[in-house]
Amino acid sequence: MSLDEATSKRHDRLHTYLAEDLDAVNALIHARMASEHAPRIPEVTAHLIQAGGKRIRPMLTLAVARMCGYAGDAHQKLAATVEFIHTATLLHDDVVDESARRRGRPAANLLWDNKSSVLVGDYLFARAFQLMVETGALTVLDILSNAAAIIAEGEVLQLAATRNIATPEAIYTQVIRSKTAALFKAATEVGGVIAAVPQARMCALASYGDALGMSFQIVDDLLDWGGASGKMGKNTGDDFRDRKLTLPVIRAIARADEAERAFWVRTIERGQQEDADLDHAMDLLRRHGTLEETRDEALRYAALAKGAMGEIPLHPVRNMLIDLADYVVARVS
Repeated sequence: MSLDEATSKRHDRLHTYLAEDLDAVNALIHARMASEHAPRIPEVTAHLIQAGGKRIRPMLTLAVARMCGYAGDAHQKLAATVEFIHTATLLHDDVVDESARRRGRPAANLLWDNKSSVLVGDYLFARAFQLMVETGALTVLDILSNAAAIIAEGEVLQLAATRNIATPEAIYTQVIRSKTAALFKAATEVGGVIAAVPQARMCALASYGDALGMSFQIVDDLLDWGGASGKMGKNTGDDFRDRKLTLPVIRAIARADEAERAFWVRTIERGQQEDADLDHAMDLLRRHGTLEETRDEALRYAALAKGAMGEIPLHPVRNMLIDLADYVVARVS
């Protein structure tokens, strides 16, 4: 069995362990995405939710709550809340980014329209706040509403920096910490809050979620370039075609000579792309070693996530969460 297969099976064990909770969360999601007067709401929502997805964020809430000894069912409402927030941001993202596909399907804004995607996203945000209020925990409301604000802030920051090859690595880091890691962190924190864990453990959970989210997004960005090897595939290069500045590109631009910089200005800033440009961009990333460096950065954050779990008492789920960090980076091993 390969390392990839082994880590994938360990990830499956967490899913199996949480199967009953996940079934309850899915039932809750379907019940709360319904609308008596606007059938388009469940149509658009179902298109995205039923397309699959890893469900890592709601799994984090469920896993942490169980690991910390919680025995009620409020964690299920919080897991559904996290998934609604995530789905709402995806609907909004696809409008802002003018995306054509999401989870292997046409983006909702193409099948319906931008207005529907934005308004259904707003509806899901409202449903999320209804669910979190039902738990009766003010701290939960504070954590998740703060995460929603940070995500929106990250979107605006990314919009301001988009297609600007002078964008520094620090801005990229801030964008992914806001857009991705913030919800991972909140998902772990609310699982701890509902289980009333001590403050020291809350800090460890927050550190785990933040580092896991950072690793997850860096890996996603690397996969768009074919992984650490840069092996071309049918979905390779979407970020390049969309002129997005992710870590491999930002580091390659920082080391570019005059001719290379002119290439990035033409293809990213001006959007003047030709058939052979993706291959040339890939060559530049390999030449400067930025694909391997990006994988190393993902591994560094995964190690931070696993290290944070050292503050948590022994529990079967703790080991599964450690394995989850390995699973995230094994996608580019």
